[in-house]
Amino acid sequence: MKFRTVPLSEAEGAILAHSVVLPGVTFKKGRRLIAADVAALKEAGPSDVMVAQLGPDDVPEDEAAGRIARAAAGTNVQVGAAFTGRANLYATTPGIATLSPESIIALNSIDEGLTLATVPPFERVAARQMLATVKIIPFALPERVVAGAEALLRANDPKISVAAFRAATAGLVLTALPGTKPSVLEKRRQSVAIRLAANGSSLGPVVTCDHTIEAVARAITSLRTAGTDPILVFGASAIVDRDDVIPAAVKAAGGEVVHVGMPVDPGNLLMLGRLGGADVIGVPSCAASPKVNGFDWVLQRLLAGLKVGRREIIAMAPGGLLKEIATRPQPRDGTPDDRAEPRIAAVVLAAGRSTRMGPRNKLLEDLGGVPMVRHAVLTALASRARPVLVVTGHQQAEVAAALSGLDVQLTHNPHYAEGLSTSLAAGIAALPPNLDGALIALGDMPGVRPEHLDRLIASFAPKEGRAICIAMHEGKRGNPVLFAAAFFPELTAIAGDTGARHIIGQHQELIAEIEIGSPAVLMDVDTPEALAKLRSDQPGTIPVGSSTRRDLPSK
Repeated sequence: MKFRTVPLSEAEGAILAHSVVLPGVTFKKGRRLIAADVAALKEAGPSDVMVAQLGPDDVPEDEAAGRIARAAAGTNVQVGAAFTGRANLYATTPGIATLSPESIIALNSIDEGLTLATVPPFERVAARQMLATVKIIPFALPERVVAGAEALLRANDPKISVAAFRAATAGLVLTALPGTKPSVLEKRRQSVAIRLAANGSSLGPVVTCDHTIEAVARAITSLRTAGTDPILVFGASAIVDRDDVIPAAVKAAGGEVVHVGMPVDPGNLLMLGRLGGADVIGVPSCAASPKVNGFDWVLQRLLAGLKVGRREIIAMAPGGLLKEIATRPQPRDGTPDDRAEPRIAAVVLAAGRSTRMGPRNKLLEDLGGVPMVRHAVLTALASRARPVLVVTGHQQAEVAAALSGLDVQLTHNPHYAEGLSTSLAAGIAALPPNLDGALIALGDMPGVRPEHLDRLIASFAPKEGRAICIAMHEGKRGNPVLFAAAFFPELTAIAGDTGARHIIGQHQELIAEIEIGSPAVLMDVDTPEALAKLRSDQPGTIPVGSSTRRDLPSK
């Protein structure tokens, strides 16, 4: 790959190295220049431009990021579509992140243009949380670098994975000394129950007994007989020695003491033992507080089915100083949490009257044995967008029947004859709360594929100025379009059949034009001629759609 300034006559096909803002022309860096772009630049004035030109052995940034991310992904991990040289890995289930720091360091040592950043090993993660991000620094990497990274990742275990929480039933022993208040015991019980529930498990039998070796031994034996695992012992007095009451009780019951103490503060005074195959944890007194402590680290790993022994506890020392360390702040300004996969819904508009098709409803026309609207909805269901909502109007019952059996929400727009904007407003109004954005798709564009929708989702980053993501092909805007939730009030307020033109026009600084690489995003089926062309094309080709594009939502 070469960076250089070239005359505009040589710029077609190259990648724009720096953003260009000129009268009538705004091109962001990373744009692959097509003939229309070069013509626009010539008209705007400059005679040359700084570009990156890829060689025959160079892998474009998105392809490179995607390949490396897929090689790094292990169990319970999903790879997002690559965009701007970045591909993110997300957890598909709550659990504990597992990875090899040595492998991650080795990968980052291959080439300075390749980076892979991850969450810390053994971090508790939620479903949809970002685990790692691959970022390609230049616009391309040599094939040897990409192939070398893939080989390294595939040769090393563990991959970047998530150990899912199992649904365990824990037993709890609460010990009491003379003067121990019932309210203290109840507070400890509640704290343990809350922690278990947060990690997909539940609290089973609870035994309260005196703080003596004999009483605790009987209690943990009874809980093991009942089948609980793990067994938690929350003592009235902290564990300070291997011969203290709780460790001695584990041994008296026939179990073993694996380790006493841990290099995590708070949580130093924890004990780990085993009895008949079940884990026994002597709970430190700090666990009465909701703040994260060493007990959480041990409990979470055990509930995720991960090995915890003396070696694993000792290895918690780096990073084990938790006291007075504030947790990372959560976003509070209404913008998406960029540490999690965005919550994007899909709204498929299927309410129109098909006036240009004549007496037939184009959405019900058969394409390979499937109604056209079902093609569009199946595409949405195969994407990362959830939920999928379909707005009906004209021939409501027939359209609903065409979607029978699909996991979609149907919303009827009784005012569909008043214009396309009413269907858009109805769809947005029916969406659930707490979304980050919504894809607006059309029911008469059967050539759009799930990967096209996923590319729009991957590009979505309001904090980086990508709050309205528009599907593009060869310099032309098409559909679908992804809008951030901040625009929902404006989308529900538009009127008539004008679509979202004015919203897009008022927020140029927040628009991202996403090259999809397929003319399908420009083509709908409005006329009998377009439908006939669609049916006659060879499999895999995209029909030539109507030359008159409706104004939703990108025009």
